[in-house]
Amino acid sequence: MASQLATVSAFVEGAPPGELADVIADIKALTIESPNLVSQLGPAFEKYNEEQFATVKLPGSSQYVIVSSHNSLGNGRYFDVENSSSFVFNHTTQKASGVQSYVLESGHSDLVNSILKSLGTHVKEHYPNASYGVYPIEGDSKIAILVVANKYSPNNFWNGRWRSLYIYSPSSSSLSGTMKVDVHYYEDGNVRLLTTKPTSASISSGSASTIIREITVAEKKYQEELNKGFNNLSEGAFKGLRRQLPITRQKIEWDKIAGYRLGQDIGGGSSKR
Repeated sequence: MASQLATVSAFVEGAPPGELADVIADIKALTIESPNLVSQLGPAFEKYNEEQFATVKLPGSSQYVIVSSHNSLGNGRYFDVENSSSFVFNHTTQKASGVQSYVLESGHSDLVNSILKSLGTHVKEHYPNASYGVYPIEGDSKIAILVVANKYSPNNFWNGRWRSLYIYSPSSSSLSGTMKVDVHYYEDGNVRLLTTKPTSASISSGSASTIIREITVAEKKYQEELNKGFNNLSEGAFKGLRRQLPITRQKIEWDKIAGYRLGQDIGGGSSKR
């Protein structure tokens, strides 16, 4: 049972963007003989939601907030600096409840709020739709900067997610982080792109504007690298995988071939039986 739970948990943790509900439905279908298995997946759901920067609308609000280990208060409660609130997040239903007022207590409160304001401008300029957050971490010694952008198009058989995580250290004026892209395309096949780009920089002034400027430069460079990589894939590996048209320049009607008699219709002569 333990090995089965570990296997199923791995399925959850590897779910593509926007497809967790589909994965859960498949798990239920595959584990009919263990109907209580899904109820034991709480830790896997929590790990998935926190690592993927799950977003949720707070009751009475139209704005999405982020769920991550960086803004966790423990026991399923998280806080959001911009809304000055904390909330309980159900990792199974992905719903928020129990919203309360939350006052940020940090020696870097001014810097956190300044970064949050500059980050909001950056996100609005460079993302069609994204959520972001800034949180003091590691005993108030560092600041975590998060951005997550989701775009789901199940009718066209693809879903994608961008995640950025940057850690700024006020004591050393250093910025380090990673940018991650996860795209799943599944029309008549199954192709998934998972890529991670690390970045680091020294922030001379330590101001919010300088920090966000470094983030902007890093993300622009990464976007250009991705675009170049996509072009190379299209002209290289993917092109090599495509079936070329025959010399007649017409598509082969494979369904008809199944009904042809081998000797007469394919071999060019009459079939003798």
